[in-house]
Amino acid sequence: MCGIVGYIGAQQAAPLILEGLTRLEHRGYDSVGLAVVGAGREPAVKVVKAAGRVRDLGSDLPKRFSGRSGIGHTRWATHGPANDVNAHPHTDEKGDVAVVHNGIIDNAAALRAGLADDGVTLTSDTDTEVLAHLIGRSVAETLEERVVEALAAVEGTYGIAVVHADFPDRIVVARNGSPLIIGVGEKEMLVASDLAALVRHTTTVAHLADGEIATLTPAGFTTFRHDLTRVARTAAEVDVDPTSYDAGDHESFMRKEMLEQPAAAERVLRGRLDERFGTAHLGGLEMDPRETRAVRRVKVLGCGSAYYVGQMGASLIEELARIPADAEAASEFRYRNPVIEPDTLYVAVSQSGETVDTLLAVQEIQRKGGRVIGLVNVVGSAIARECGAGIYLHAGPEVAVASTKALTNMFLGFSLLALQLGRVRDLSVADGRRLIAGLQALPAAVEEVLAQEDALAAVAQRLAEAESLFFVGRVRGFPVAREGAQKFKEISYRHAEAYQTSELKHGPLALISEEVPTVAVVPDDELTERNVAALHEIAARKGPLVVVTHPGVDLGGLDVVRIDVPHLERELDPILLTIPLQLLAYHAAKHLGHDIDKPRNLAKSVTVE
Repeated sequence: MCGIVGYIGAQQAAPLILEGLTRLEHRGYDSVGLAVVGAGREPAVKVVKAAGRVRDLGSDLPKRFSGRSGIGHTRWATHGPANDVNAHPHTDEKGDVAVVHNGIIDNAAALRAGLADDGVTLTSDTDTEVLAHLIGRSVAETLEERVVEALAAVEGTYGIAVVHADFPDRIVVARNGSPLIIGVGEKEMLVASDLAALVRHTTTVAHLADGEIATLTPAGFTTFRHDLTRVARTAAEVDVDPTSYDAGDHESFMRKEMLEQPAAAERVLRGRLDERFGTAHLGGLEMDPRETRAVRRVKVLGCGSAYYVGQMGASLIEELARIPADAEAASEFRYRNPVIEPDTLYVAVSQSGETVDTLLAVQEIQRKGGRVIGLVNVVGSAIARECGAGIYLHAGPEVAVASTKALTNMFLGFSLLALQLGRVRDLSVADGRRLIAGLQALPAAVEEVLAQEDALAAVAQRLAEAESLFFVGRVRGFPVAREGAQKFKEISYRHAEAYQTSELKHGPLALISEEVPTVAVVPDDELTERNVAALHEIAARKGPLVVVTHPGVDLGGLDVVRIDVPHLERELDPILLTIPLQLLAYHAAKHLGHDIDKPRNLAKSVTVE
C-alpha cells in the first residue's frame, strides 16, 4: 500500500530517492521520509521525515544530508495516525538502523510488549518500529543474519529495506507478500515497490519473490532464502516507455488515462481476434480446446472496481458460453473455506497484479488443487507469476488511484475469454463474428463518449452539490451502476450507493427526494420498459434523474438529464455505459477542488489485508 525506494551507488542518494517517491505517491501520501548513510570514518544514519507530501519534505531537506546509499518511503497509514513520528523510516534506540516497511506485522502488539519488558522505549504507534529494534538488538555478524533473525519473529506481510551504520556498503531488502523490484544500473543498484520509481534510471530489473531477501551493493545484488542459501535470480529488460509514467500536459493522471482508453482498447484486442472462425486466440491461457470445453463453471475474484468489472465479465461469460459464472469479492473468498471444484475455472482480476486479497485467494485455490488464471495489467507481477497463465491487459501504466483504462481493458479481456469459451460450445460463427465486429468498433465508440466531456462536466457539477446519490441499473446495468457509485464516492467524497433498479421499491425508494439525485443506467435491451417504469416511480417522488442510455430509447416523456452512449452489441453495452460515469466522477471531484489522483484514505495498490 505504501511506497519504497532505495539507492546505493556513486550518486547522492537523497535526490534520487525523493524523485522515486514522487512517482510512488499513488501508493501512499499520508507521510514521507528518507534515511541516508553518511560517508566518512564513522558512517551515521541520518533520517528526515514528516507528515505530508514528498514535495514538502524535499523543500525542507537539511543542507548537509549527503550519503551515497539510502532508503525512502511514502506511507498509507495502518498503525497510528499520519504524523511525523509514525512516518517511516523507523530506527532503533541507537539510531544505527533504519527500516522502511510495506505490509502489516500481525503480531506487532506482542513484539512491542516484549521489547517494552526488555526496557526498550518505543516512540511510534507503528508495527514497523519493532523491526528496527529487533535488528538493532541482534548481535549476529552480518546485516543479512540480523535481518533474518528479526524476520523469524515476525508474523504477517512485509516488503522491507534496511540500512545500518555498521554496514554502509549495502542495503538489505526482504519480501513476503508486498512487492519489491530490484533495479540494476551501472555501478549502482536501486530497489522499489513499483516499477514507476525505477524506469527513469534503469529498465533492467529483477522481481524479488516471497520468502527471499537480497543484498544490494554498488556492484550488484545477491538473493537468498531465509536460511541464507543463495537463490539464482537474474535481471531482465522490461519493455516500458518511461514517459508513460508522466502526466505530460494533462492536469491529472486520471484524465490522461481516461483519454488513453481508445488506444489501450486497441492494444488488448490486437492479434487476439480471429474473424475467420469468429473466435479469440488467447495462448496465454495454456488451455487446448478439450480443456476449455471441460470447464463447467467460472468464478471471478477481484476487489473494488476489479470485482465490479468481474461481475460484468461473469454475466458476459454466462450469456455467451452458457456456463454458470459469478463474481465474488476476493477479500472474502478464502475466509469462508470455499469448495474448490476441479472443473471450475477461477479468474483472478487485478490491475497491479499485487492486490494481496486477490493473491491470497489465488494461493488458496492452488492449495486445494484448483485451476486459476490471471487477468492482470502488470507483467511479472505477483498474481501473474503465481497463476502462470492468463491474459495480460496491455493497458499501459495506470497511476491514478481510480482505475479507468485498466478497467476497460479488463472488460475486453473478459469479452475475449467469453468468446473463446463460447465458440467451443454453442456460440455460432455468425455470433462470434458479430461480437468481433463490435469489439473492433469499440475504440471509436469510446472516443465518441469522451467527446461529450464538456456536456458531462456540466452535469457533474450539478451532481456534486448533492450530499448523497443513488446509482441504479438492472442485470447488465447493475455492475455498471456499482462501478459508477464507486468512482463517484472515492474521488468526490459524496455518498453514492448502487442498487438494482428492481430493488428500489423494496426499501431504497424511501430515501428518494428532491435532494437525492439518481443516476440510472438504461440500456436498449429486453429490460428497457421495466427500467423506464422504475424511472417513473423515482420521478413521481420528485427525485432528480440523470439517465445514461442509448440513442432512440423512449424515456416516456420524463424530465431527465439524458446522456446517450453509442450502441454496438448488447453484450458489449456495459463498458461503454461505464465511460460517462468515469467523467461524471472526475468532473464532480474537480468541481469540489479535490486531489483527484490521490483520494483521501486510499492508495493505488492494496498490498495489505
